[in-house]
Amino acid sequence: MLSAAFDLKSGQFILLALLLMIGAFYFGTFFGNNSTIYVPQFTSNSSFYSSPSASSSGSSRFTNRVALTYRKTPLLISEFGVDVCPLEFNEYIPCHNVSYINTLRSSLDLSRREELERHCPPLEKRLFCLVPPPKDYKLPIRWPTSRDYVWRSNVNHTHLAEVKGGQNWVHEMNQLWWFPGGGTHFKHGASEYIQRLGNMTTNETGDLGSAGVVQVLDVGCGVASFSAYLLPLDIQTMSFAPKDGHENQIQFALERGIAAMISAISTKQLPYPSNSFEMVHCSRCRVDWHENDGILLKELNRLLRYNGYFVYSAPPAYRRDKDFPMIWDKLVYLTSAMCWKLIAQKVQTAIWIKQENQSCFLQNAEQNLFDVCDPEYDSGTSWNKPLRNCMILDTSKSDSQKLPPRPQHLSAYSVGFDSLEFLGWSGTKLWVVLPCIKQERFISDMIFWQEQVSHYYRLMNVNKTDIRNVMDMNAFIGGFSVALNTFPVWVMNVVPASMNNTLSAIYDRGLIGAFHDWCEPFSTYPRTYDLLHANHLFSHYQNRGEGCLLEDIMLEMDRILRPQGFIIIRENEQITSRIRDIAPKFLWEFESHSLENEQKMMDTVLIARKKFWAIV
Repeated sequence: MLSAAFDLKSGQFILLALLLMIGAFYFGTFFGNNSTIYVPQFTSNSSFYSSPSASSSGSSRFTNRVALTYRKTPLLISEFGVDVCPLEFNEYIPCHNVSYINTLRSSLDLSRREELERHCPPLEKRLFCLVPPPKDYKLPIRWPTSRDYVWRSNVNHTHLAEVKGGQNWVHEMNQLWWFPGGGTHFKHGASEYIQRLGNMTTNETGDLGSAGVVQVLDVGCGVASFSAYLLPLDIQTMSFAPKDGHENQIQFALERGIAAMISAISTKQLPYPSNSFEMVHCSRCRVDWHENDGILLKELNRLLRYNGYFVYSAPPAYRRDKDFPMIWDKLVYLTSAMCWKLIAQKVQTAIWIKQENQSCFLQNAEQNLFDVCDPEYDSGTSWNKPLRNCMILDTSKSDSQKLPPRPQHLSAYSVGFDSLEFLGWSGTKLWVVLPCIKQERFISDMIFWQEQVSHYYRLMNVNKTDIRNVMDMNAFIGGFSVALNTFPVWVMNVVPASMNNTLSAIYDRGLIGAFHDWCEPFSTYPRTYDLLHANHLFSHYQNRGEGCLLEDIMLEMDRILRPQGFIIIRENEQITSRIRDIAPKFLWEFESHSLENEQKMMDTVLIARKKFWAIV
């Protein structure tokens, strides 16, 4: 019997909501203005025309051409502007390009699914053209309606609906995709499943919030309905899945306005800091945890905080046919050797807890049940670092890792800040090593970003509901994200891999994010963010050579930004002057402003907006 989410009354409500959405779309009040700049595709010399429709007259002329263009060295941008990629490249993801990865297969460890990881092509094989939207692309539906409905034409792929419709991942509904909130192990809705997990982790006395869960890592997340339905509990989830046979699952998640990125747990550390999650969730995530002496389980152990949970909803937890009993026995052995404790097994789910038990750890290491990692394995940033089959000796205490309840932890000063050195902006156009973050600096950083966010929204002249997916490309300790806490947004806090690990401090504040090197494209689909914030990002990458040029980073910003999305750039005048010169060639509009920085000096702040254009 289906749950209440699927009864007649709910169905009538959904139909009414759908009618309201479609009506509001045509009046332009609910989804915004759909005026478009079109690119007629006649020849390789096709030009841009500003037009609300393909047949409008009196349009302005743009000179950018449609042409498949690769990155050349030295980099030169034509006087006509940056070329536009042909329409078939509308989902181009440079470091997850199947065609390129297929050329590497003979050198990859396919038994460990290495082909699912990032593989960035050399510079000369990367496209250097603006990625176009697909045919009939519409401005995304706004949050919170987007949790349940997105435009079909924006993610026009039917495979998931065909193979997962029976599990209520996604259904086709005329011009829309509808997400009922189901999943492989919760086809009657994520809410009931989440409550069951709460009961299992609290011995039937509470929910996941009372179990101490603040941040979750969802492995093989599908369309991220699990994450979406954790939000009412104020639980932040980093969802990831590979670009595999479940095509476009991450694109669906991001189009819905849910935090997600492309990634795979395979041969390298995941791009998240150690001791960052109270729960790792795997619901039929198609990861062979029992293989290779449990090397992938050991990576989960690195990411879990003490007293954190591993939730495993998969056939080995409940089926006794085929090879499932053998797999289960291996999992029990490996987790026991890692000093995890199986605390619950119910319906189709098993849950382990990572115990704080140093005596167990030392005893099992002495019995050679696992190898102990060298200290350097857990130092620096978790970026492009090969996995090792070893366990990290963690000397931190669980009491110091417990986060206060949200939202108090956003403003809580952690003892980790006191010992943290970092690369920072000195106000003299140089990145230098700055001393640890004292509590006074921590508080002033919070106050500063609260003021800046107020300025930003005034300068952008938008409503709070106009922006949902946000990325802070150089997040430092997450002050910008904290300042957005009361806004209906989620923020991907990115810490450049060439800087010190301040991402641990970001996770200690109850926020989410990832390490990344902006000399390479990010692991996401095109058109996935409404707002990009770049605070002295370009100056950090100055003089880093080809691939890290200002134009390379701008091209990647354009790829991942939605049409009519915003970019906020704070930089010195030399860099902002260069950006002002070439922004029109990327089809960006911009305004230049001055705002006071933390050193009471004036920063140049560029507010750029990506034009809405399409190839016709």
